[in-house]
Amino acid sequence: MTPPVVLTIAGSDSGGGAGVQADLKTFAALGAFGTSVITAITAQNTLGVTAIHAVPADIVAAQLDAVLSDLPVAAVKIGMISDPAVAKVIAERAADLPQLVVDPVLVATAGSRLGEPAVVGVLIPYASVLTPNRHEAGALLGRVIETAEEMVSAAAELAELGARTVVVTGSELAVDAMWHAGDATLLRGEPVLTENNHGSGCTFSSAIAVRLAAGDTVPDAVVTAKDYVRRGLRGGSSWRLGAGPGPLDHFGWSV
Repeated sequence: MTPPVVLTIAGSDSGGGAGVQADLKTFAALGAFGTSVITAITAQNTLGVTAIHAVPADIVAAQLDAVLSDLPVAAVKIGMISDPAVAKVIAERAADLPQLVVDPVLVATAGSRLGEPAVVGVLIPYASVLTPNRHEAGALLGRVIETAEEMVSAAAELAELGARTVVVTGSELAVDAMWHAGDATLLRGEPVLTENNHGSGCTFSSAIAVRLAAGDTVPDAVVTAKDYVRRGLRGGSSWRLGAGPGPLDHFGWSV
């Protein structure tokens, strides 16, 4: 059986825990063939980001053209976009990007700024699913979001900007707020007590893209992705791969 093809458009994490590296691991673990368009190169480890080099917009466009002209992409995940020119390139090709999952990467786990709300905002109208955490949702809307009720309101407001479905994640609260087809749903779960959560947002959005490519409805894809992230957090909870927050167990090695 030929696997579904999923594309990630995102930055590279040299430490391997987030970004394109986490996306491709997620694709492989869930049975999809991963392709990639690199938007930025980061010098990064578990302690933080020490340098960022944005890939020129024409090279991003060339990567997109190479993948889309040959491979049957069934779903797309967008991560780190720091350059307005790159956002413009992607927006111009949005019609060719099926089942677009936009993860508005603004701040790394260790605190380094990776993107700007205005740049990410250009892509929101094209999103089939938008997956900000509550801090990113707050940055996009210009206010602090702290409670589950505020997460629901934020999801509804972001949907008004054009995203068909919005999932505001709040792992610290053990609840996510999904706005889909005009209705709000609170997705509750058991918190995983671990500092090893580097790349959890990337993994969540990538898992949604895989499940959409496999034919799931959006609500089913979100629930399955949430469960996959929880298992990854549990599996990697005792790992000591660096001095800071480590990655998830994408392949179930510790299960």
